Amino acid sequence: MIVVARRHTGQGEVTILRSRSNGSHAYALGSWYQSHADSQGVSLAAYVHAIYGFALQTRAERILVIGCAGGTLGTMLARAGREVDMVDIDRDAFMLARRYFNLAPEVECHVADGRAFLARTSKSFDAIVVDAFDRNTLPHHLCTVEFFRLARRRLNLHGTILFNAVVAHDLDRIADRVAAGMSAAGLPARILDTPGERDRNAVIAAGNVAGLERPSVMVPTEALVHMLAAELAAMTFRDPRSAEPLRD
Repeated sequence: MIVVARRHTGQGEVTILRSRSNGSHAYALGSWYQSHADSQGVSLAAYVHAIYGFALQTRAERILVIGCAGGTLGTMLARAGREVDMVDIDRDAFMLARRYFNLAPEVECHVADGRAFLARTSKSFDAIVVDAFDRNTLPHHLCTVEFFRLARRRLNLHGTILFNAVVAHDLDRIADRVAAGMSAAGLPARILDTPGERDRNAVIAAGNVAGLERPSVMVPTEALVHMLAAELAAMTFRDPRSAEPLRD
């Protein structure tokens, strides 16, 4: 990877890198990679393809994505004909996503905290995606019972919440605590996970999720497609373990 841009933002130093071998771009905040996409803006992260697949399975048409980085999920959903609102607290994220990651012009971008946006908007959504990080940690206020109650009020009937959590190891209960918060807010939850892997992405799905099937790669990529397919095939559904939900 070679560095093509650096920018100091309100969230820290963002570095944009390009692969010499396949032309893909990565978005790094500090030492953490938050997006990786081919030259067309299609994600090269398996969990993004999992969330995309879930959104299409639930037939969501109006989708809110909290967290931008490279904006790959929003781009993929917009190209599939979905109406996408994207929220990020850092306005630089949208500029970088458009310049280096081909963020779809149809995506409506809002500079705001995700929870504050939900509290004030009059819009309702078929799906709400939370893929936000404060450097390398999940923002606490987007993980609590109170947040999921607010999100539920902004969901249409049979709506879905899809949440990306980084799980450090098998004893890490963060995905289970998020699922517990969703359940306490009246949203039954399932977890798509890869047990045994360290520092992995787990997708917690809540609401209209009983019929979800394990997703596959639905959007072809210019690179790493076999790796993506293998990573998705390794992900399995599991029931949430008993855990204390997070609260404000």
